[in-house]
Amino acid sequence: MSQKNNEFKDLILDEERALYAIQNATISQCTFDGPADGESALKESSDIHVSDCDFRLRYPFWHVSNAQIENIRMTDTCRAALWYSEQITIKDSHMGGIKAVRECGDIIIENSNIVSPEFGWLSHRLTMKNSELESEYPFFYSTDILLDNFVLKGKYSFQYVENVEIRNSRLDTKDAFWHSKNVTVSDSIVKGEYLGWYSEDLKLVRCTIIGTQPLCYAKGLVLEDCEMIDCDLSFEYSDVHATITGSITSVKNPRSGCISADSIGEIILDDNQLADDTCVIEVRDELNKEEIQNSDNCDETYIKQCRCACSEHITN
Repeated sequence: MSQKNNEFKDLILDEERALYAIQNATISQCTFDGPADGESALKESSDIHVSDCDFRLRYPFWHVSNAQIENIRMTDTCRAALWYSEQITIKDSHMGGIKAVRECGDIIIENSNIVSPEFGWLSHRLTMKNSELESEYPFFYSTDILLDNFVLKGKYSFQYVENVEIRNSRLDTKDAFWHSKNVTVSDSIVKGEYLGWYSEDLKLVRCTIIGTQPLCYAKGLVLEDCEMIDCDLSFEYSDVHATITGSITSVKNPRSGCISADSIGEIILDDNQLADDTCVIEVRDELNKEEIQNSDNCDETYIKQCRCACSEHITN
């Protein structure tokens, strides 16, 4: 083991605040574990490079600024590993702990695997690439997020987020993007029930959407060249402009905008339709009138309106 000129290597550190407030330091091949069970090993540190280390004690990176972290392993016993920190880059690492990242800014995570039930809350300017996350309630109330080649297995994801871009990703999560604002998802698979309720300016481009009752009560909703699988009761009370490749299982009481699909299994316009409903629906295949509920609202004038082109209304 060695400690020289702010270089820490091959050490076992278990005391409270073991390397508190160090600056311009390199930490490598160290293990933070032991009977002293100390917390906050690197609290208030800055300008540090950490590599090939194992973290098993609580709260290792609180109030840290400008850190490069590579090939480290954090167990679930770290609990809340990274809080109140800024300008952190994490690569080729595993992160555990119930609240792994919270109230942080300018965080980059690449080629990493994370298991954290409450990951990424109240954080800003968060970028994740080529990474996987398992989380029950990720990204709550966070802003300015970029995710690329990202795999998520979660629940209640992206609630109350703002300014989010997601590309080339796979999201398997229920209740995603509730109350979100200004989110764009492109070239991705989005699986899970109750997608995007109460969202504002949610845009899905060339995505595959899977799950029941998606995209209800939304404002400024845009779908461009998307596929919808097992999506029944879609778009209820939403302001939507959508071009869908293939079929939609059913559409219920959309509020305004336009919906275009090759076919729609069922168009439901019932007594709960909003008085100011102005949505235009285009079925590119032959429209089956018998599948439209409540024939009183679906006379020949309405059928013609349904078949009119709406591509000019799509936001590019």
